[in-house]
Amino acid sequence: MRDYLIRGLAFNDEIRFFVTKTTDLVEEIRKRHDAYPTAIAATGRVATVTTMMGAMLKSGDRIDVAVRGDGPIGTIYASSDELGETTAYAKNMQVHIPSNSQGKLDVKGVVGGGNITVVRDLGLNEKYTTTSPIVSGEIAEDFTYYFAASEQVPSAVSLGVLVDTAVIAAGGFILQVLPQATDATITKLEKVISNIKPISTLIHEGKTPEKIADILFEGEENYRILRKNDVVFKCACSKERYADALVTLGREELESLSQEESTELVCAFCKEKYHFTKEEITELLENLK
Repeated sequence: MRDYLIRGLAFNDEIRFFVTKTTDLVEEIRKRHDAYPTAIAATGRVATVTTMMGAMLKSGDRIDVAVRGDGPIGTIYASSDELGETTAYAKNMQVHIPSNSQGKLDVKGVVGGGNITVVRDLGLNEKYTTTSPIVSGEIAEDFTYYFAASEQVPSAVSLGVLVDTAVIAAGGFILQVLPQATDATITKLEKVISNIKPISTLIHEGKTPEKIADILFEGEENYRILRKNDVVFKCACSKERYADALVTLGREELESLSQEESTELVCAFCKEKYHFTKEEITELLENLK
């Protein structure tokens, strides 16, 4: 089953929801960065929630997320858009610590404490930045708090990554309470959430996003899907973007690089390599002058 995302409304349009499978996306991130299990569990959760937040955007907009913890993994970065094109990485993808007291990967231990920064690129050089603290380091709880504190939207966030030698299952859901929601609907939803299996378990069992929505909303008659789209690993980097980045280094640094036969830049997100010849660096220098 390919990765994809559904978004819609449930319980007489009282609840907005997003449900996604991201197994292939997270496995691609693991392979590109040779990530250790706990590192990819943490990074995969951030990639998954960022994908769902990207689905909240308008066409052409983009969202960038940074989970800046003080744990050994360092900052986790993720980026996505409304098309489900996502990429992510962490400063230290080769980190792994002993399991927690429940025998599970200790995501909280590798993330630590700190803050979350969310930047929405709304086009026309307009960017909107919000921040909130890391309240647990488990990622799902941190973004539940983020939505309530920074966006004033009561939400329930569930994220999961199941890892063996490779990523076996990954995905998540976001449920958001709309202003017209009744207490009865909220109580019903809270009961379902408290009893539902972990999202990674449901996906590992073969449950599609629609089947997970069936469980959440007690049958397909209680919700409607507004949009469905694929989720894929795709980085926004390009040689042109890196050429622009080189120019920002300034004349002195470019003059130094122009003495080298070639310059190699590597994208932190996708590990793609971009080579600039001596002549290309010289051309950038001439354009700068």
